[in-house]
Amino acid sequence: METETNTNAHAGLDAGARTAVNTAFATVRRCFALYGALATAGLVGVVVLAATGHMVNTFMWIRAVLLPLVAVVLHRQAVAASRGSRRAYERVSQVSVVLPVAIVGVDLIPGVCPLWYAATQVVCMLPVVAVAVVSRGSAVRAAFPGKR
Repeated sequence: METETNTNAHAGLDAGARTAVNTAFATVRRCFALYGALATAGLVGVVVLAATGHMVNTFMWIRAVLLPLVAVVLHRQAVAASRGSRRAYERVSQVSVVLPVAIVGVDLIPGVCPLWYAATQVVCMLPVVAVAVVSRGSAVRAAFPGKR
């Protein structure tokens, strides 16, 4: 159900433009799903490390738990945007730029987390960066004309 796009939401577009918008949002949803899978793998990694006696700080626990939850919320917003919600589109578009900068920026603060953990967070953010690019493409912008 969630992969279906309500083409009536973009009724002002010609068939080719609607197809481009549908394709773009399918990519966005896949990217958020991949981000969720990577974030969940990070959580599993933190759990395994803690269970085997390795050092895992509070920051890593909080981040590891929250990021998979954020992925679910972002995926739902992407679904709503694909169905024509301007508000959801704007959220997806804005968060996909801010989130990678915030995540990587905090990880670069000395002593916050080990370098290996920061590297895994960078990998998790790559699909989100792809969303930032796709959500600003001409086809998607044409589906949401006006305020930006």
